[in-house]
Amino acid sequence: MATTVLVLGDGPRPYHEHLLQQIASAHPVVLAGGEPRSWGNAYARHRLDVDLADGERTAAAVRRFAATTEFGGICTYLEHHIELAARLAATLGLPHSSPASMAACRDKAEARRLFDLYDVPSARSRLVADAEDAVEFAHLLRYPVVIKPRGLAGSTAVVRADSDDQVRTAFQHARRDTFLGLDASAVPGVLVEEYLTGPEISAETVVLGTGEVRVVAITRKQLGPEPRFQETGHSVDALDPLLHDQGIARTVAAAVTALGVTRGVLHVELRLTKRGPVLIEVNGRPGGDLITLLVALATGIDLARATAALATGTTPDLTPTRQRAAAIQFLYPALGGEVAGLDADEALRSERWLERLVWTRETGDEVSAFPASGIDDRLGHWVVTGMDAATCQARLATVPERILARINAPVPTTNGTR
Repeated sequence: MATTVLVLGDGPRPYHEHLLQQIASAHPVVLAGGEPRSWGNAYARHRLDVDLADGERTAAAVRRFAATTEFGGICTYLEHHIELAARLAATLGLPHSSPASMAACRDKAEARRLFDLYDVPSARSRLVADAEDAVEFAHLLRYPVVIKPRGLAGSTAVVRADSDDQVRTAFQHARRDTFLGLDASAVPGVLVEEYLTGPEISAETVVLGTGEVRVVAITRKQLGPEPRFQETGHSVDALDPLLHDQGIARTVAAAVTALGVTRGVLHVELRLTKRGPVLIEVNGRPGGDLITLLVALATGIDLARATAALATGTTPDLTPTRQRAAAIQFLYPALGGEVAGLDADEALRSERWLERLVWTRETGDEVSAFPASGIDDRLGHWVVTGMDAATCQARLATVPERILARINAPVPTTNGTR
């Protein structure tokens, strides 16, 4: 009989339903947190109503639940709860990576400190006290530099700065901006970092135990125009030659060791620079933006099930069963205003290579355009499959010609006083 798993949170449905669906296909699920009428309830055997932002009350509620209902693992695929999941598992004597390692994944300043300590190739970085401290360190690094929040995700408030004034402005945004309420569980602070050039990738990584690190897929990232670092798409190819790159493998393994991660599925972000692979950050959870779906479509490896298996102390099956490619593209608004309509050619939806086309905004929603736009402004996304990455890119490019996204620009007004 399959072991029951406690899952912390469900998250936005368009990006996370496939994860919870796959976990529930292998394990009975107890869903903790979320809204009482959450979409995630459809995949849960039991529900634990608790405010996951309150760690002490959550721990007490989980202990009471464990006294009456048996479960053998705790996991999450949400950035907000990775440290909490580790603490709860440790308290109950369940398989886990250390809470300290998950805390380091959430704290970019601590991660950089550990990378320096263990000689892991990583961007030069400093946690700054205020805007003038940020300017001072930017001068030491020399422009351009990157400003980022210490504990957020999704590239929120991450920006390139080319001058003192831009550093000051970026510092204020990094200090106050948020994404999906992550600030409530994040360590506050702002980093100034070295600007790295080169393609950005992520190594989808499974840690089976101490020293057992497997890179099972490489994700090629597409970024929007700088100074922002918005992710506009991702691509996974089962035959990507970077899977056999020893420099990437060594850098990922060194980062895992430095952070002290001994179990789990990780999303490791790197830049491929002239000096070799350089760490951007390690996320103590599966990749977002439907990357786990791309990995499953391209390779057959299910990282959602792997997450649950590791949480219950079992070894996941990481055998590739496919040699294909898959890719996703996100649609950002060309101009800001009110969404007036979102539509797609019906023939497009019948294409065998189109895995999904999902609208993530609705008519009447207000959205912003670059450079003010963020993940919340995405109008939709589409996932395609193909025999290789080039085929996927060609198919991605045909979709915008067959969809229609209408935005009504705001009506200018003049405010005055008498």
